[in-house]
Amino acid sequence: MTGSIAATAAELVQVTRDGAVGVVALNRPEKRNALDLAMRRAIAEAVTSLDGDDAIRAIVITGGSVFAAGADLNLLVDKGAQQVAAIDLGQYWAPVAQCGKPTIAAVAGFALGAGCELAMMCDFIVADNSARFGQPELAVGIMPGAGGTQRLLRAVGRPVAAMLLLTGEQLTAERAFQLGLVAELAEEGQALERALALARKAARMPPKAVAATRRMLRQGPDLPLDAALALENREFLLLFDTPDKTEGMRAFLDKRRPEFTGE
Repeated sequence: MTGSIAATAAELVQVTRDGAVGVVALNRPEKRNALDLAMRRAIAEAVTSLDGDDAIRAIVITGGSVFAAGADLNLLVDKGAQQVAAIDLGQYWAPVAQCGKPTIAAVAGFALGAGCELAMMCDFIVADNSARFGQPELAVGIMPGAGGTQRLLRAVGRPVAAMLLLTGEQLTAERAFQLGLVAELAEEGQALERALALARKAARMPPKAVAATRRMLRQGPDLPLDAALALENREFLLLFDTPDKTEGMRAFLDKRRPEFTGE
């Protein structure tokens, strides 16, 4: 990996690039990457910058030995509903949840509360054996507010989601992998390297086909099957008018690596 291209919010988040892959590394180890406003703002700025960079085609979000242990409760403990609403926490997550490029979470250690929500906003999660996932918000008198009920429900099913949410129990990396919350389980200490390898593969794919596929992954599950299939067919047909379609098929027939341009 090459050197830093950005250091935002007093280096709370370090941004580097690995070819066409941007890496967003949370860097508040003394607080186990607890997500205060400065950290959330730094993540939003980093992802927004990478999303707008035409040279970047995939993004990895990581946190070192701990992904993110949750929200920094100092931010919330003395605030009422109107004060929290005024902060508009959703504005900081929108750049991740709505990112136009493939996003991968590389998780080691705790991904709890807002940290688990951040990981689930990504297209998929790569975790090592040290990873632990959970939504313990009820233990401090609240509930998840950034997708922790709904994304978890869709990822692991109602019974497991209910157990995690209502008891504060945590999923081990192995259990999270078995349930489908984690896409790939890496050896301890190897989550980032494996996520980077997968991100490099995603970055080599044709951008318009990637965008169409990601739209289907996000929109399809909330549509009736017939409507989802019709939308899929429309996206499929539109790609036949792209130069990358011809390049991809011609390269396959010529037994060479394609050179996609995004056109």
